[in-house]
Amino acid sequence: MTSGTVVHLLRHGEVHNPEKILYGRLPGYRLSERGQRQALTVAEALAGHDVAHVVASPLRRAQETAAPIAGAHRIDIATDDRLIEAGNLFEGERVAVGDGALREPKHWPKLRNPFKPSWGEPYVEIAHRMLGAVYRARAAAEGHEALCVSHQLPIWTLRRFLEAKRLWHDPRQRQCSLASLTSLVFSGEELVRIVYSEPAGATDPKVTGA
Repeated sequence: MTSGTVVHLLRHGEVHNPEKILYGRLPGYRLSERGQRQALTVAEALAGHDVAHVVASPLRRAQETAAPIAGAHRIDIATDDRLIEAGNLFEGERVAVGDGALREPKHWPKLRNPFKPSWGEPYVEIAHRMLGAVYRARAAAEGHEALCVSHQLPIWTLRRFLEAKRLWHDPRQRQCSLASLTSLVFSGEELVRIVYSEPAGATDPKVTGA
């Protein structure tokens, strides 16, 4: 009988972003000092776990979050482009409610369909690519634990997909704090449980940190 496998989806830590922009897939955005501490806290929380595979989004903040966990388990970090942040037409802009790009009429057509959404990568495409990355990680860590470092929207979208909930949602209600773990527990290839935890503490879902 095949033993169980766990795939942990880890949201990266806090990012150094003094301009307060939506940086999305822009290169070079690194962890802040707090984000580095969060990554170390998760590494400590997983120190006694049977982590056999570590894979991350190609973006710097995800790779930096993965580094202390991979180091603690003496594992090289693999990269899977399917774990990357969602594409967004507002990338590089300030998008806080009542501020920045959202106040400019030229951007309003991008907001015409919040259910897809019209301003970025469709939710269903995010869910499908994330699911592919998870099953590749599950296979690589068969009978052990895998860690996938990704971003808030992709992780939350996949969770809603797996829970058979509608994919469009209120971003302020996401249960996916910085450096949080959304752990998928498998029996063979069957998902049997989803467990959410915050080893580095809770953060405000309205402050996305991308």
